[in-house]
Amino acid sequence: MDDSREALVALNMIEGVGPVRVRQLLEHFGDPAAILKASRSQLQQVRGIGEDTANAIASWEQDLDLAAELKRISDFGCRIVIQSDPEYPEMLRQIYDPPVVLYVKGDLLPADKNSVAIVGSRMTTPYGVEAARRLAYQLAYLGVTVVSGGARGIDTAAHQGALAAKGRTIAVIGTGINIVWPAENKELYDRIAGSGAVLTQFPFNRPGDKQSFPIRNRIVAGMTLGTLVVEANLTSGALITADFATEYGRQVFAVPGRIDSPRSKGCHELIKKGAKLCEGAEDILSEFEYLFPASNRTVPGPEPVALPALTLSENEQKVFDALGKEEISIDEVIRGSGLPVSAVSAALLGLEMKRLAKQLPGKMFLRNN
Repeated sequence: MDDSREALVALNMIEGVGPVRVRQLLEHFGDPAAILKASRSQLQQVRGIGEDTANAIASWEQDLDLAAELKRISDFGCRIVIQSDPEYPEMLRQIYDPPVVLYVKGDLLPADKNSVAIVGSRMTTPYGVEAARRLAYQLAYLGVTVVSGGARGIDTAAHQGALAAKGRTIAVIGTGINIVWPAENKELYDRIAGSGAVLTQFPFNRPGDKQSFPIRNRIVAGMTLGTLVVEANLTSGALITADFATEYGRQVFAVPGRIDSPRSKGCHELIKKGAKLCEGAEDILSEFEYLFPASNRTVPGPEPVALPALTLSENEQKVFDALGKEEISIDEVIRGSGLPVSAVSAALLGLEMKRLAKQLPGKMFLRNN
């Protein structure tokens, strides 16, 4: 790793020295290594650099272990990408405060310039998960890179949909690259790195908090052509991502939901404010006609799901036929199947054991596909 790259890693590790201050320092000193060699008084001559920041930079060797961080980077199998590197996302370079460094595991490709963010709530409904997977599948199938935050809920569904289409997906995380959050996404992160990339601007071992996730959201919005919000309540962090997209002059899309669902309120609010209503990938691609001419694209249907080759009893088949992708009450299952309550309950239990049906809170049921 060259001196400039190592110096940028060190600057990125200093608390309170963000991308804007690094840019101001570079304009003054011209070289990252020169910043780290500057005295306190020299640093304070730079616009926007106060006493605390100057002290933090001047004492960086006492406070940071750069050699240990460089070893962690090597041992973990990731690498550092800086703004002068060709693989640094071009769209991200254009924002006001692009990250000084990116820790990247996987590959960033030129084709990733055609990317769309898919974000939403961590607390989801089956409708939201299905919509995120389907839209991500369709976009990735057509060569669009799907970018999301690697979190539980809509983010996870978006990454899964893109992977199912054998397309590219990028997870931008709000922690150090060695931290998997949520922990159950470890295998998903590995799969993403294998057919895309996991990236962050944060040093190793940096935990996520109320500051880091909005910072992550600006990268998600900044590196993409547009942001699609699938499901979000009025306080969801996904709306922060949408706000960043608007600030950067990028398109915002939102999936409508049920009018009585709190998980849809954020999307409906975005639509009221001018976000484009999205019912399918075509609604997104039509906004980028210069990149995806209508004559060259055929939007696939929902991701095909192969059901297990299981033998169903007569009652199980009737109940399965009565179920759909939308959750319904047990009373609706009884009416749809024409079976008595006891037979429906037994059949539902059998379908759940065969992983063909799923029970939701409130005695609601739907097909598990």
